[in-house]
Amino acid sequence: MTDSVRLTSYSRRAGCAGKVGPGDLQDILSRLPEESRPELLSTTRSGEDAGVYLLSEGLAMVQTVDFFGPMVDDPYSFGQIAAANALSDIYAMGGKPLTSLNIVAYPCELQLDIIESMLRGGYDKVREAGAVVVGGHTVHDEELKFGMAVTGVVDPERMTTIDGARPGDLLVLTKPIGTGILATALKADFITEKEIGEAIESMCTLNASAAGVLSRHNVSSCTDVTGFGLAGHLFEMLRAGNVSAELWADEVPLLEHALEMASMGMVPEGQSRNRRYVIGAELPADNDKDDLLVACIYDPQTSGGLLAAIEASQADAAVEELRTGGAPRAAVIGKVASHSEKLLRVRHERKD
Repeated sequence: MTDSVRLTSYSRRAGCAGKVGPGDLQDILSRLPEESRPELLSTTRSGEDAGVYLLSEGLAMVQTVDFFGPMVDDPYSFGQIAAANALSDIYAMGGKPLTSLNIVAYPCELQLDIIESMLRGGYDKVREAGAVVVGGHTVHDEELKFGMAVTGVVDPERMTTIDGARPGDLLVLTKPIGTGILATALKADFITEKEIGEAIESMCTLNASAAGVLSRHNVSSCTDVTGFGLAGHLFEMLRAGNVSAELWADEVPLLEHALEMASMGMVPEGQSRNRRYVIGAELPADNDKDDLLVACIYDPQTSGGLLAAIEASQADAAVEELRTGGAPRAAVIGKVASHSEKLLRVRHERKD
């Protein structure tokens, strides 16, 4: 029965492309109260991937929540992607996930075996992460949505944050980008799930192994790449660390068919919001190839990779270890520099 139902038809926006734009979200949060307890190691305004609360010396709780509409039609794959995406925030902070709670909104007419398969996908991915599903909440809705609230732990002394990037660090990305473009193309029937198999596999892959590799190298800052796109999340890292960076577009790994689908106009709405958010970026010359590369750099990602600023002497070794340890498309994609008026400059080639 599930084969005859297109889950993507039950959502207007696929995956993390449905997030509120980063600029709008920043404006809203700036007008809300900010908690200031000494135990609170991150706040709603700090820009971190997850909330961190100190429990005792050497132990802090890490909490995050994420949910969205389907970007694929297979319910089991959708469940795996949603779970991997929610768990990613814990890994970005250097933490270990412990428990998760399901968040489900589903149309009344949708067969219950579809919901069961979706939940099974999430359950299996949480089990793979070594965590447990402890419950959840369901509501009826016109649009299908699924995600999780995840709780984990981290040693505050070993926690990776968004604000530590230093001039001279190299930027390492652990997964290729282009999921938003490919999900848009799938929803519009421009491409099939079989043709975007690489993207689905990437979105289903936990960032656990990549985080483990990065923990063995001198990482000064880390975040995961999701709805704000590569450029948007890098921009937040640079602003938090009061530094700038050069991004080498030709070094950024792209998913198969991403450029092709972008050339056919399959660009999600969130891309333009992300582009407006990254104020004053210096982009390559205005031609067709550059426009497509820029579209990918701003493309909202679902269950994307980790973006880390690493001491230059260790970056290439980290990439080599990542490629043999679960992140085969990992790459050095840029370099951190001292603060300048333009926080982000996009160039074509790597310059050491």
